[in-house]
Amino acid sequence: MESGWLRDTILALVQGLTEFLPISSSAHLILPSAIGGWEDQGLAFDLAVHLGSLLAVVSYFRKTLLQIASEMIPGSATPAQLPRNDLGWKLVVATIPVVVAGFLLKDIVETTLRDARVIVTTTIGFALLLWWADRTDSPLDDEIPISWKAALLIGLAQVLALVPGTSRSGVTMTAALLCGQGRVAASRFSFLLSIPVIAGAALLMIVDLLSIEQVNWSGLAYGLLVSAAAAYTCIHFFLKLINSVGFLPFVIYRLALGVLLVFLIDW
Repeated sequence: MESGWLRDTILALVQGLTEFLPISSSAHLILPSAIGGWEDQGLAFDLAVHLGSLLAVVSYFRKTLLQIASEMIPGSATPAQLPRNDLGWKLVVATIPVVVAGFLLKDIVETTLRDARVIVTTTIGFALLLWWADRTDSPLDDEIPISWKAALLIGLAQVLALVPGTSRSGVTMTAALLCGQGRVAASRFSFLLSIPVIAGAALLMIVDLLSIEQVNWSGLAYGLLVSAAAAYTCIHFFLKLINSVGFLPFVIYRLALGVLLVFLIDW
């Protein structure tokens, strides 16, 4: 395999896996350049792997999403369907804060905060916060509906994910755990909440991509498929195993990654 394909495979796998695991994708994307000296993969490839992650989460939750969409129509939900009907609007409420913050803080996020030292600090700091949240007595009954207050708080916590190294999945799962949700319920809400966020980010990338004349379509298609396969597999096994293994393995991994980055980055 040529080095270009090897690089594309690794970067697509990193994106697909770290988008949904609570371990920070931005922290991992430092490693290829720090270890292998790889240049930035470019906006087009970044868009492809994000679309792969989006395809995976939409495909995995397709039945849930279709039910939510149909039941959000006024007057269409039966009394038994109301909890899911509420879920759709709670996802909307939880998405609003990051949309507003992303618009207002775009320049700061893309310049001042995109610093390796920031990523190291957030990778370690939010790992400890996740560990603390996971130690709380969360219910194992994931049929407990999420409240409007919890949805808003999780949405506000998601704003912190604009800071590189925080991990969007990690901070939303942490907030959900602190709001009394079980591990699976917290994870499912986080995954569903990722859909509008990834879609919005992809849309902005498409706008920027319009100015690019030359595109390696085969490389983009390959990156999309690898990212989608990795992300789908990640979601499936994460939801099956998280109740039994808990978040401690991810906490330890993040702490180890943070320490590794301390020695790899140029201070």
